[in-house]
Amino acid sequence: MQRTSSAMGSSLIIAAGALWGTMGIFVRSLGAYGFDSIQISALRLCAAALCFMLLLVARRGRGFRMQLRDLPLFLGLGVGSVGLMTCCYFAAIRMMTMSEAAILLYTSPIWVVLMSALFFHERVTRRKLLALILAFGGCALVSGLGGGALNPLGVLVGVGSGVAYGLYSILGSVALRRYPPETVSAYTFFIAALAVLLISRPAELVRKMAAADGLAGLILLVLATGAVTAFVPFLIYTIGLNRVQASHAAILATVEPLVATVLGIIVYGEQLRTATLLGIVCILGAILALNVGGKHAD
Repeated sequence: MQRTSSAMGSSLIIAAGALWGTMGIFVRSLGAYGFDSIQISALRLCAAALCFMLLLVARRGRGFRMQLRDLPLFLGLGVGSVGLMTCCYFAAIRMMTMSEAAILLYTSPIWVVLMSALFFHERVTRRKLLALILAFGGCALVSGLGGGALNPLGVLVGVGSGVAYGLYSILGSVALRRYPPETVSAYTFFIAALAVLLISRPAELVRKMAAADGLAGLILLVLATGAVTAFVPFLIYTIGLNRVQASHAAILATVEPLVATVLGIIVYGEQLRTATLLGIVCILGAILALNVGGKHAD
């Protein structure tokens, strides 16, 4: 039964990573309306928060209750993890190439493994270490890395996005001991949406939406972006965290750049480089290393 639960958790994490991998398609579509990166992030987070709150309403309000003593935990999840990750990641993109920013974001499994060992006393097994190396190397190859000199401030901000990304697995594991997954996700995104909306120049954001050609279509696109790239993946990722270790989940989620690369090839006709293909093989190898083998696979 425990093996079945772990396999289900791993499947949910991988599915979440695959859905996150579709984000580029939605971001490019919203960018065509003139929104900048932070505004797109605000729209995505607000749409996801709305979906989560409607889910709680559909459950007849079950899940809305939160203990006041846990407010700092949800502030950490919303502002310190999801909100900070978004801001740092997009700031890093402005300071360096997208590939460099992406590989710094995907240092997250390293921080999760370290934080899990420190706070949860999870064992850093040889299998997990191998998977970590394969996942990080695969992300580096898929992202392409940059050929120029790195911006020191950009590196610092980019690493910050990776730490914040990894923090979701750590704080989420703590929150799941006290609340169901839908409650954790709903309050996380509600707080994150408020935080990012405040820095997105909301008045300008509203003007751009009002001036858009085909407002109904834009609203549907925003809702789809929030549902496909945030609501569903974060919900199933959070459910998956109930079944697998935080460090295990962080490594499995590196399937995201793999999916993004494949979609780029299929949808936009992007070229498949040898290094990219090798990176895909490394990421798949990391997933296999965690899920195939003996009972101590974790």
